[in-house]
Formats: sequence, structure tokens, C-alpha cells
Amino acid sequence: MLATLVVSYLQQTKMFSTINNVAVDANSFDTNQGPFGAFSKLFGIEYFLLIFFGLLNLTAIMVTVLSYMAVYKTKGNIPPTPEEVWGYIKYFFFKVFGSMLLIIIMITVGTVCCIIPGMWLYPILSLVFPIMIIENASFGYAFSQSFRLIKDNWWATFGALFVIGVIVYILVLIVVLPVGAANMGSMFLHRGRGVHISQTLLLITTTLSTLCHVFYILPLVTLTLCYFNLTELKDSTGLMERINQLGNNADSTSSTPEEY
Repeated sequence: MLATLVVSYLQQTKMFSTINNVAVDANSFDTNQGPFGAFSKLFGIEYFLLIFFGLLNLTAIMVTVLSYMAVYKTKGNIPPTPEEVWGYIKYFFFKVFGSMLLIIIMITVGTVCCIIPGMWLYPILSLVFPIMIIENASFGYAFSQSFRLIKDNWWATFGALFVIGVIVYILVLIVVLPVGAANMGSMFLHRGRGVHISQTLLLITTTLSTLCHVFYILPLVTLTLCYFNLTELKDSTGLMERINQLGNNADSTSSTPEEY
């Protein structure tokens, strides 16, 4: 998250500086720079580092949350220790990171192909991550299992993720919008030529935007609850666990006779 913050600030500073130079001098992008001159100025190494660290940050949040829930379930609803969660994180981090890259490529290709395929794949492929960590499964198994679980339940899963996505978007707006409005004000009220923005406000905006990544926890928890719900509908896992516990907890039964 810290690396994402630093690179994001550098990229935003470079972008506004480039735009400002264009506004002051319309000839700053001359023909001698070649066809990729403007692109290289706006999207340099900082831009690609931002994407890279952003993916690492998202992977860390995802693996941490799902690992906690997996250990919690394995221990019989007992909160895990940091050491137990850390063991899961070390084991699954790069597996999830590689799987995320593949899924992003598939969803991107599906979105380019008329948008609808990408929307259709999103809730299905999102289930791959809880399946991989909670069931300690390979990507191939999780991939096929996600299609099996979501069959006949696509709309319910998509609806849950859509609603929580709207909630997260509103939360991010509440945090970032006031500072963003101040940024726009400083740009338009500046007396000099070109586009200017306060470096302090830019740093505050970048910091808040990066901290808002913690809101990703909400969709992750929602997605995992959808996974548990789908496995219960398809495999009756909760019922099977209760059947397996019959006779094992005789002392926990209440001595009070039932009344009808």
C-alpha cells in the first residue's frame, strides 16, 4: 500500500505537470517526438508501476481476508492467530497473484468483445479466489468449480456483488470527493496560465484514495458469503457437517426437555 501511494503521487504529479506544459505551450508535443511522444509523457514507468503495485496491494488484501476466513472455519469458528493467517498468506500469495492476472486478461477480453461477456464472466471468475483458498484447490479445479456452483444462481450472485459495489463506490466518494473538489477549485482559481494544482492537496487526495483500498474487504466478504451459500445449495455442506457431528457432542445437549 505504501509503494502504491508513493508511485501514485509521482504519477499524478507527472501527469498534471505534463498537462500544464501543454496548456502553457501548445507546441510542447512537437512532431520530432514521434507518434508515441504524448503517450510516453503521460504514461511513463510510474503508470505501469502503479498498476503493478496496485495489483500486489489488491492481492495482499484478498489473500489476508480469505485466509483469515479459511482458518476461522477450519478451527471451528475460533479466531486464528496472526501466525496462522501468515502461513496461509505465504502459501497462497503468488498463486492468487498469478490467477488474478489470468482472470483480468479473460475479463478484459470478454469486455472488449461487446462488454456483455465480461459482465457475465465477472461474478463467475470472482468465485475462483475463495475456492482456491478455502478448499486449498488448484486454479484449474477452482475455475471449473466456479462455473458449477454459479449455475442457476448467476443473477443472485451478480446482484449481491453489484449492490456491495455501489456501496463501496459511495463510501469512496464520501472520502475522496471533498478533497477532489478542493483540487478542482485550486486548478480553476489559480491566476497563472495553464493547469495548476496544490501539491499538498494532491498528496492528501492520493493518500485517501490509497487508504480507500481497505473498502475492498466488503466485496470480498460478500463474495465469500456467496460462495458458502452456493456450496450449501449445491452440496449441502452444512447439513453434512451436522450429520458428521451427531453423537460427538452428547454433553452439550440441554437437559431441559423439549415442549410442544
